[in-house]
Amino acid sequence: MSSPSHVAETPITDRNELVATLASGEKPQAQWRIGTEHEKFGFRLDDLRPPTFDGDRGIEALLNGLTRFGWDPVQEDGRTIALLRDNASVTLEPAGQLELSGAAVETIHQTCVETGTHLNEVAQVAGELQLGFLGMGFQPKWPRDEMPWMPKGRYKIMREYMPKVGTLGLDMMTRTCTVQVNLDYATEADMVKKFRVSLALQPIATALFADSPFTEGAPNGYQSYRSHIWTDTDNDRTGMLDFVFEDGFGYERYVDYLLDVPMYFSYREGKYHDASGQSFRDFMVGKLPVLPGQLPTLRDWSDHMTTAFPEVRLKKYLEMRGADAGPWSRLCALPAFWVGLLYDDAALDAAWDLVRDFSLVERNVLRDGVPRHGLKLPFRNGTVLDLSREALKIAVAGLKRRAARNADGQDESKFLEVLQEIVDSGLTPADRKLALFHGEWGGNIDPVFKEFAY
Repeated sequence: MSSPSHVAETPITDRNELVATLASGEKPQAQWRIGTEHEKFGFRLDDLRPPTFDGDRGIEALLNGLTRFGWDPVQEDGRTIALLRDNASVTLEPAGQLELSGAAVETIHQTCVETGTHLNEVAQVAGELQLGFLGMGFQPKWPRDEMPWMPKGRYKIMREYMPKVGTLGLDMMTRTCTVQVNLDYATEADMVKKFRVSLALQPIATALFADSPFTEGAPNGYQSYRSHIWTDTDNDRTGMLDFVFEDGFGYERYVDYLLDVPMYFSYREGKYHDASGQSFRDFMVGKLPVLPGQLPTLRDWSDHMTTAFPEVRLKKYLEMRGADAGPWSRLCALPAFWVGLLYDDAALDAAWDLVRDFSLVERNVLRDGVPRHGLKLPFRNGTVLDLSREALKIAVAGLKRRAARNADGQDESKFLEVLQEIVDSGLTPADRKLALFHGEWGGNIDPVFKEFAY
């Protein structure tokens, strides 16, 4: 989840300004970039519990320790709650999940080096604090009421609001981790095509990256419990956005959707004002109950855009939000998968041909069925595994045509080898962990923290 945005405090007086904000994200293909974000669970090596914010071994101590690598601290109420360096940031999710929001880079090679550098830096500091970090989609051991809370103003507001609109929102906040990639578009038409393709194929990414089969130390019956959680978090701001596939969809229709998403807060002069459940439309005419007579700024709008949580999110770029977090190899594979599909014209056309005749019902069947069944979910005359195989083939070809090579002459398709192994075996990361749990782990979840830690 985002920290307060750094957009200028320019008052908004017209809906067209909101539309223009999305249009301002348009870039020629030569300027398209790749921004990768991933979250991970911290744990104490002695008792496997998540670290609190305070204390000699707490999350704030970790953040302060990372400043030795040139990260600049960001403070809220005198506490270090984030870090900034070279257009990248390290931030905290509500229960202290550590997130790297990477810089916008040109190739998967660069984003993978960035991710590896970050994980190495975290490992050095965490080791000194006797902490470890784990990449999975859902906290495999600890119940919700034993998860810590970070001292961030927006999380206090969300913590109080979430139980009013769903049963699993607090689990989303405290017990989930994801990896996502942010990608550019050239024109409104290009945005629409990429949005439709990525939304229709988001369940495929969910299946390929499914890695959250445990809850409180036992199998939960899901491949991606993290993905399931979003189905009962807050229906006003989640889901498959069926309107994206309707004729006439574009920036204006997405702005109207965002205006209908209830607010969480407004951040003014270093303070979060609780606007949970209130209307941004009222804000636009100076009638927001929490800030009567005041008009929103572009920063308010930027912040509000981060409080919608659909499977694909549009800001001034498109965010792919369907995957569970995982090990370093899959943190590199997720951006490779989507860049291969969306950044090559022939691949984008092929991906659109793959999904263009999916019905509304079929798209939602995929979204609702994949969290439990993963690659085995039946679809038409086959399964999601068959769809995944086709999508991966398109992505590999797209990366080969991009021909972005490293110093050894390798193109970016090498980062999809881990997904090819999943498709060839038909076994998701969740399947492999379940086999270990029922086999050599002897029904004990604790070994996951050793065998799969970064």
